Amino acid sequence: MNAVRKVGVDEARRIAVRAQLLDGSARGVLDNVRKLGFLQMDPIATVARPQELVLFSRLGRFDVAQLDRLLWQKRKLFEYDAFIYPVEDLPLQRARMARRRRGGTLKRDEWTREFLRENARLRNYILREVERNGPLLSRDLKEDAPKRTERHAWWGRGALRLMLDMLAGRGQIAVAGRVGTHRLWDLPERVWPETETLPWREAERELDGETALLCRVSFRPPREWVKRVRVGGRQGLDVSFTLSEADFGE
Repeated sequence: MNAVRKVGVDEARRIAVRAQLLDGSARGVLDNVRKLGFLQMDPIATVARPQELVLFSRLGRFDVAQLDRLLWQKRKLFEYDAFIYPVEDLPLQRARMARRRRGGTLKRDEWTREFLRENARLRNYILREVERNGPLLSRDLKEDAPKRTERHAWWGRGALRLMLDMLAGRGQIAVAGRVGTHRLWDLPERVWPETETLPWREAERELDGETALLCRVSFRPPREWVKRVRVGGRQGLDVSFTLSEADFGE
């Protein structure tokens, strides 16, 4: 664990701003993603896609196509579970995928196992088609959904879209590119470089550090709080500082 450095509130603010690259120190798309740890992504854009807005807030005007080149051509970044990560973090995410394949004892794990069991034919069909003909769009895959099946707000009618997301989360298929807002699916070994898979306990410790700001607050009378935070992701700095009632304003 990193040593804790005690600082004042003003310095803590400056550290947090710099750790988030909001101080003008940002240098390029790839450098941003590596230092931030990840970008949350969404293909839907009201003004611009969220991942582009995060980069714009740090870089100003930039070549938006560079992000796609880093993802789909140079493979310096990869998409997983609605996030964009630097490829160096692939061993960590593979540990997460392996954990999802193993499952657990929570109700959601039981529901997942039941869903996969009930839709084993669809699962095998998707994996076979992706292996033979990938990369494929979801519309390239056929599903025999009952006509009277109620349409779900998130994954539509039938189990196809949910199955694709589930297989992707388990690392059995991967996003190989995009056609507009639609994902292209392929086998992971044809998309990602070969890497190790870390043991889950080791990966979990590393993944905890990916959070840009971790906070532990303890109460100390009178009306005073001690905060310990980590800024700057896994390679960041642990700092602690005291907040009094005055720091929150009236």
